Amino acid sequence: MRIVDLLSKNSIKLNASPKSKSEAIDMLIDLQVKGGNIADKEAYKKGILAREEKGSTAVGEGIAIPHAKSEAVKAPSLAAMTVPDGVDYEALDDEPSNLLFMIAAPNDGDVHLEVLSRLMTILMDEDFRDDLLKAKDADEFLKVIDDMEKEKYPDEPAAEERSENGYKVLAVTACPTGIAHTYMAAEALEKAGKKLGISIKVETNGSGGAKNILTKEEIDACDGIIVAADKTVSMARFNGKKVIKTKVSDGIKIPEELINRIEAGDAPVYHHDGEADSSSSSTSDSEGFGRKLYKHLMNGVSNMLPFTVAGGIFIAIAFLIDSFGGAPQDGDFGSHLAAAAWFKTIGNYAFQFMIPVLAGYIGLSIADRPGFLVGMAGGAMAAAGATFASPGGDVPSGFLGALLAGFIGGYLTLCLERACNKLPKALNGIKPVLIYPLGGLAIVGIMMCAVNPVMGILNDGLSNFLNSMGNSSKVLLGCILGGMMAIDMGGPFNKAAYVFGVAAISQGNFNIMAAVMVGGMVPPIAIALATTFFKNRFTEEERKNGPVNYIMGLSFITEGAIPYAAADPARVIPSCIVGAATAGGISMAFGCTLRAPHGGIFVFPVVGHPLQYVIALAIGSVVGMLMLALLKKKHPQNA
Repeated sequence: MRIVDLLSKNSIKLNASPKSKSEAIDMLIDLQVKGGNIADKEAYKKGILAREEKGSTAVGEGIAIPHAKSEAVKAPSLAAMTVPDGVDYEALDDEPSNLLFMIAAPNDGDVHLEVLSRLMTILMDEDFRDDLLKAKDADEFLKVIDDMEKEKYPDEPAAEERSENGYKVLAVTACPTGIAHTYMAAEALEKAGKKLGISIKVETNGSGGAKNILTKEEIDACDGIIVAADKTVSMARFNGKKVIKTKVSDGIKIPEELINRIEAGDAPVYHHDGEADSSSSSTSDSEGFGRKLYKHLMNGVSNMLPFTVAGGIFIAIAFLIDSFGGAPQDGDFGSHLAAAAWFKTIGNYAFQFMIPVLAGYIGLSIADRPGFLVGMAGGAMAAAGATFASPGGDVPSGFLGALLAGFIGGYLTLCLERACNKLPKALNGIKPVLIYPLGGLAIVGIMMCAVNPVMGILNDGLSNFLNSMGNSSKVLLGCILGGMMAIDMGGPFNKAAYVFGVAAISQGNFNIMAAVMVGGMVPPIAIALATTFFKNRFTEEERKNGPVNYIMGLSFITEGAIPYAAADPARVIPSCIVGAATAGGISMAFGCTLRAPHGGIFVFPVVGHPLQYVIALAIGSVVGMLMLALLKKKHPQNA
């Protein structure tokens, strides 16, 4: 939640001159009332004074931040006041306070803690405080804060200025990885809202968690909500509101159309059924079964990624340490030296959660919290290989077993929930804490003990098949996987190839992940090279943004190529596919391996045959660049 979104011009007073702390509090409370978010002035003041009795909220350095949670607060808000001559606010350093912020927060939530933390972070900058004190009017005061927030929190989109009655349109954006699509969709929707003159606020469910979170008051007051997401987001809060559920890519491609549909009333009323929070499918709101499966899978993958990436990189570091130390590459490789053993042990702790978390979040996406239990337990049983004869573990079914536990277990739990709807209402209180957990655990326990042996055989068969592939077949597989990474750059094809690579790592096949990652690195780098060496094929803005793709490509963020692909898909996408397929095939041909499932250039030291891997990346990127140069004509701006 951004500070400038909570601070209105009416709640700012510059160059004030209160004579005492109590007078300063009264002035700030009056500013809060002017802001329009205080229902009962006296009740709110009582909360402020109660907090001050516990200790002064003046923190020194001329700063005071009185705050209170109260039923009298209609919506989170701020008031601000500058006091050039200072006022004795009983600060710890006994110095007068000349910069005062007052936080008002409703009882439901801890928004005041988030705002307090952010305020304290940016107010530690002395130059920033001086700029606030020098502000000539409220507009300049807000601009100083806005500029600082954009500098400190660059990944968080700013909200449009709200109307008197709140935001007309609200939106939520989310993609499986929460790196690029999430914020691109948010930016596109905000720009479209500004162009159309419609106030809009966008909540982003990115890799760092939800930001700019929609409040209950904003939801109640808005005309409708756009949910542009490819993974599960919280939907129960939108019950009874008009909601458009769509893909995150539609938020990027057709933001104006989505906003206009909300304003025209062309959106169905969302009714939450008490089951799993759902998110997206299409603008027609008729979610196909295949799309549902993809959404559930991506919810599992996105939550699994932190465990996979962090654990994988720690294990890769362990191999690197043993390699530098000259340890023998035997079955204990990565554990010979003490430092290597430490990294590998810690990495394994995280890695062990990979399969249960995948299954757990697939189950959660399908059947809400009861499905989470079923998925996690089923995933753990898949990893251990539980059977009826040996429930402690015998035939691990790994990645495939986790998918089965998540999907089938989730849907069986959903059936259990619906069957329990026929029970007497008196039992509603014990269903989520007793009936669902017991029934769900029994279902997944029986299911996984029955299918683990079969899934284990399939898993071993897939591993043996990959190991037995000849060189020519492996090169073809590398070309296919590399090309898939560039087809939709973060979409279903891209994620399918990535998930296959991660699954291969868990089975000890490390060359597949190498081909997948190098294929994903090529599109942004190829575009960056093209904007550097063939400038006349691109607009001025595309040339200006081109160098950023060097960084994104080297960091294995394929989504950096999306704006260029969206602007000219017929030429950019085929070029990227050919370049990525070339790199993937060469990586396979050289026998390159990768034990870490992410990291880009930062994990190159742990790549098997690193020099050849760099060559594969370079050749693929150059091939993609040359195809772009051949297919794209000189841009009219450069004629």
